[in-house]
Amino acid sequence: MNLGVLGHGYLLIGGLVLVGVALLVAALVVNQRLPPSLEGADRHREKRLEYQRNTFTQLGVLLVGIGVSLFIFYFQQDYQQQRRRHDETEVVLAKLASRLGRAAADLEFLPEYDAILDDGGPYIDPELGGENRAVTAIGADLARQIEKLRLAEREVALDIFSDLEFSADLQSSPLLPAIDPAVWFAMHRDENDLRYAATQLAADYRDLAGAIGDADPIAAAADPAVKRQVLDVLYDLDLLRDRSRRAVARACWFLAHDRDFVRLHPIEEIRSRYPTHIEWIEQARKFMAPFSVGGENCFDMLSYDPPETASPPAAP
Repeated sequence: MNLGVLGHGYLLIGGLVLVGVALLVAALVVNQRLPPSLEGADRHREKRLEYQRNTFTQLGVLLVGIGVSLFIFYFQQDYQQQRRRHDETEVVLAKLASRLGRAAADLEFLPEYDAILDDGGPYIDPELGGENRAVTAIGADLARQIEKLRLAEREVALDIFSDLEFSADLQSSPLLPAIDPAVWFAMHRDENDLRYAATQLAADYRDLAGAIGDADPIAAAADPAVKRQVLDVLYDLDLLRDRSRRAVARACWFLAHDRDFVRLHPIEEIRSRYPTHIEWIEQARKFMAPFSVGGENCFDMLSYDPPETASPPAAP
């Protein structure tokens, strides 16, 4: 129980009761000394002992009564507080579960991104040395890649990723102060990156369409400006898939712990940044696979299916 008078309510109540009991014991001791005084006919001493007995009794009963009353009051307050916390937790969990259900459905489109990005091996930003086929594609391979990007643009609406902002269900909740700040900060960083990636990707698609114009796909693939725009799209696709999966993994991890999610501390291997998304997936498989929500495995909710890498090598 969390009794909160000056931060030490339980000490105050315990002290009042102990002092009250001590006074009642003192009253009993004084009362036992009254018969001898009566036999000696010492009326002055008798009056004094009676006064002490009555005073100790009244003060003892008063202090014990105050202590018991405070205990009952704070017990009721604590019960109400715990009940409000329980109800608030249930509301937050319900919101997270609803959002997670939508988000898990949204992530079913991500394998389309994986197939494009991890063609020929895990995608790495070209500025960091990435050389898989998704990065090095030119000529006919680049033309096919552009068609896949256009298909993904039509099939995957970028506004669905706004469903993955799970912090919105917690910001106005009194549970927020109980959450480990490291978990909260990581959640916000991932969501900020997610918003940036979705916004930037929409701009990248527009820039790519502008660079291609009405040109034939093969002719457009020969334009260095088109290749630069494709690389921009790939970079933001990779950021989008990584942060969206992180958001869903964290939400599922929360829900798998039910009301104890406010006591969770971050898993460093999951929170860390990696050169490739595949490395993060391997860590997520290790730590998320044991958890389930509503019969659905948390790792399976990430909709990761290793893409086939049977594409022909890029033309020289």
